[in-house]
Amino acid sequence: MSPTATASASASASAIIAQTSSGYHHLKIHGYSSLTALPVGHRLSSCPFTVGGHLWRIDYYPNGDREESAGHISVYLVLHDNVTNNVTAQFRFGFENNKKRALFFLNNNNNKVKPPPPATPAYSFASQGALGYPKFVHLGALENSKFLKNDSFTIRCDVVVIHRVRVEGKGSADKKEAPEFVKVPPPDLNRHLAGLLLAERGADVVFEAGGETFAAHRCVLAARSPVFSAELFGSMKEGNTANGSGSVVRVHDMEAQVFKALLCFVYTDSLPEMEKEEEDVMCQHLLVAADKYAMERMKLVCEDRLCKYINVSTVANILALAELHNCAGLKSACLHFLTSPGNLRAAMDSDGFHHLATTCPSLLKELITMSAPN
Repeated sequence: MSPTATASASASASAIIAQTSSGYHHLKIHGYSSLTALPVGHRLSSCPFTVGGHLWRIDYYPNGDREESAGHISVYLVLHDNVTNNVTAQFRFGFENNKKRALFFLNNNNNKVKPPPPATPAYSFASQGALGYPKFVHLGALENSKFLKNDSFTIRCDVVVIHRVRVEGKGSADKKEAPEFVKVPPPDLNRHLAGLLLAERGADVVFEAGGETFAAHRCVLAARSPVFSAELFGSMKEGNTANGSGSVVRVHDMEAQVFKALLCFVYTDSLPEMEKEEEDVMCQHLLVAADKYAMERMKLVCEDRLCKYINVSTVANILALAELHNCAGLKSACLHFLTSPGNLRAAMDSDGFHHLATTCPSLLKELITMSAPN
């Protein structure tokens, strides 16, 4: 009897997985017919919005961004951030139907409504980089469409930020998957350092702020702030305290709760929970503290939160703060808010504006120029 030949087959699989964050922004245009009278190349910008941890904005040209696109609406997605490494993202623009909340697109040739084009390929955005459509829609096509109602319409921009791509795979199917003997938990250094701060174990320096004392650790403070490093291992080394006497370092012009929140960020890299009604004022104080101790990430966190609190009654004070502490992003957000003549007039009547005129006279000249008729 001859032997019977047997055959075996092996199988394997792998997956390429993109880690992404997505979001969208509505830009509502009021007074469409008046805006079309603006000259070619005149740009209007949306408020900054956040997707994937980055600030973006939409640039809107009501009569085209250049002569070649005159008679069209031009729209661009702009990376509002200043970044060290380029940001990879996909995007698409369309009109949103208020009832179905779905995106639609207008065909410029026959004015027929159709689904929007698929998202663009993944583009690389540099700081303030812009990509979009110089001929997004012909003015005539929009005017004959159902999207323009009461001289208004809404554009929606969908954004997908691609953080990184990873590959996962399994070996041959005839090989058993190795059991997982060890499961590594997520990092918890911040939790341990927070416990160290609360327990005051090994604390070797004491601060006094606003009538309260706080024990801390020189090495942690020095690692997080070059200012603390210079003070604690320079002028205050060997127990000498340039800012106080004895073994207590006195922090002037800072409330106790502000210094406590500063220490929280030093040890955990995050701000403590705050009451909603006090967050804007608290973040202003914390921004000043972050600037004092050269803690740049904390400063940017405060800038980002304060952008959400810009309104007619607060913009003057926040703008003065941004100017005095060199906060470029926060200043841009304030000036963008004040590009509206109504917002600017109301802000100029506020008490904060008089403070702004005293502390930052150069900004006053800039705002007066903005308010002057063209």
